[in-house]
Amino acid sequence: MTVHTAGLLVIQNRKLLLAFSNNKQCFYLPGGKIDAGESAAQALCRETAEELNTLLAETDLQFYTHISAPAYGETAGTIMEQECFFVTQPISPVAAAEIGALHYFTLETYLLQANTAPGAVMILLQLKNDGYID
Repeated sequence: MTVHTAGLLVIQNRKLLLAFSNNKQCFYLPGGKIDAGESAAQALCRETAEELNTLLAETDLQFYTHISAPAYGETAGTIMEQECFFVTQPISPVAAAEIGALHYFTLETYLLQANTAPGAVMILLQLKNDGYID
């Protein structure tokens, strides 16, 4: 099974913003599943409004990369295909809906968490290798 998703990349002080899912008990990229008939950017704007109480337009997003990883908290064997976008304007996100907390991480600090999502590890590693985060 494959789950198509979109993830938001917010970097501050060389750390990446991750959202804590009360449902999955793990920090992961803000964003979510792409609904039928939606583009990845449209889904991300919708999910950002729901999860971060932040309104974005598609023009506020810049595509960065695509990642494929085992989907955390889903049935074993499910693969997450995620389109990742930088936000191109300053935002002030506030945790909403199923999001219990927001926190900025480096790869090293994320790996200290009790639960880690494979996709979050992959994007943190890529951002570190590309010089965006520490």
